[in-house]
Amino acid sequence: MSVFNIHPQLLQDCHHLGQLPATDLLLHRNASLPWFILVPDTELADFLDLPAEHGRAVLADCVAVSGFIKNLLGFSKVNFAGLGNVVPQMHLHVIGRATVDPCWPQPVWGNLEDSEAYSPERLEEWQYALVRMLDLKPVTPVD
Repeated sequence: MSVFNIHPQLLQDCHHLGQLPATDLLLHRNASLPWFILVPDTELADFLDLPAEHGRAVLADCVAVSGFIKNLLGFSKVNFAGLGNVVPQMHLHVIGRATVDPCWPQPVWGNLEDSEAYSPERLEEWQYALVRMLDLKPVTPVD
């Protein structure tokens, strides 16, 4: 991937875990549920505007993160969205959901209050698992 800047709001709201083949992988700082954000290296604002091959590569990263959420973290439901109403840079949300999460069945946007933070140990554990499972190129240290 070429060097590009991730929008400051995303970096403020998330931990930057590293790079997948077609996206940078972020983890939302609110540890109430696993909320991953994938940022493709593009100036385009909307996923549906990506050239077909690039779109397939970005979607493959999203599918891989969904598999991580389901297979390693044990969630049976994953929400997937690309909104971009607040942050104009293209980014895609892949979120593990469960009937016991704090805002179920509502969407996370506007319904998830700030709560617990990830421990450094949990961040390192998940980052290492993503390196093993998805060939993540880690950012060291996780911010």
